[in-house]
Amino acid sequence: MNFQFFIAKRYLFSKKSHNVINLISQISIVGVATGTMALIVVLSAFNGLENLVISLFNAFDPDLKISIKQGKTFDLQDIPIEELKKIEGLAFYAEVLEESALLKYRDQQYIATIKGVGNDFVKMSGIDSMITDGQFVLEEHERSFAIVGQGVAYSLSISVNDLFNPLTVYVPKRGVKASIMATDAFKSKRIQPGGIFSIQKDFDMQYVIVPIAFARDLLQYDTDVSAIEIGIAPGADVDLVQLKIQGLLGEKYHVKNRYQQHDFLYKIMKSEKWAVFLILSFIIILAAFNSIASITMIILDKKKDIGILRSMGADAQLIKGIFLTEGLLISLIGNLSGLALGALICFIQYKFEIIKFQGNFVADAIPVAMYATDFLYVFLTVFAIGLIAAWLPVRKIQPENIAIE
Repeated sequence: MNFQFFIAKRYLFSKKSHNVINLISQISIVGVATGTMALIVVLSAFNGLENLVISLFNAFDPDLKISIKQGKTFDLQDIPIEELKKIEGLAFYAEVLEESALLKYRDQQYIATIKGVGNDFVKMSGIDSMITDGQFVLEEHERSFAIVGQGVAYSLSISVNDLFNPLTVYVPKRGVKASIMATDAFKSKRIQPGGIFSIQKDFDMQYVIVPIAFARDLLQYDTDVSAIEIGIAPGADVDLVQLKIQGLLGEKYHVKNRYQQHDFLYKIMKSEKWAVFLILSFIIILAAFNSIASITMIILDKKKDIGILRSMGADAQLIKGIFLTEGLLISLIGNLSGLALGALICFIQYKFEIIKFQGNFVADAIPVAMYATDFLYVFLTVFAIGLIAAWLPVRKIQPENIAIE
């Protein structure tokens, strides 16, 4: 066993030491462990919430989305569709046409976004599993149906069982100048609500999904689309497919993956996570002051032992190493204990869902997800703080007389 480690361990766990010194050392270990545990639990909760948001968005967002950089729509005839479909890894292809519209249901009105979609949209979105009322059907017996977001349905008091009151959709006529006559300025179509979906509040309050043929007729487009949504085959490299599509279409078009479609949101989530990490790191720094006090008192208490070691030929570097090792032991024990306790708490929450969400939420309990990288970052951060806390009092040991300044 290393001599420095042996002496440091004896000093730390010695029963002959003053009780107050042992108590301060134990408080230091508990403080470091508590801060480390808090970091792991909070970071894992952020990971779980991020995964939950991503899973909700994945039910509505495609793997890749093609849109034009300038303008709202583009003509499909400008796209090499057949070459696009031949790209390896591309599994689904859906044409999409979106536009803001005024909705009227009975006496209620609401402004939302109608989203006309092609047949493959259902296959790659999984939105049919998010239906809370009615059923997911866009076309049946040559009739068009609308799938309404839960927030939109609530605002309009829509009932999917009411077959006598269709939803009326109003959009401005293309190429028509402003007019005081609504019939001249707007085009309208009626459509029967077939189902209500619930994904995430932003989507639920905004979208009404309709067949793309209905949207094109309403918006007076023939082959124009707002976007092309792409579904990737299982196991395919999304980044590689994205590069191939971008190379095929050129710089005139955006080709965005799921993260890029909500780039700002994901950046905010990451920023919040690491901001909390920095804030909670101050708990570790506060606990480090206890470590400094503990090591300083041990050095003062062991002056006689230091003199004996010095007379036996121990140099200043060896003696400093003993107390530096002791400080690192305090940090390491608290660090590893906190990591283990944090992992245990997260596992219990994951397995038994003890802490629940209040009210009607998409998840019953707070989700958690533990990542090895988070454990590594926390360990290194706590270790670095512990190293500095141990070095500060040790550096004052004088090589000449091994005394405290």
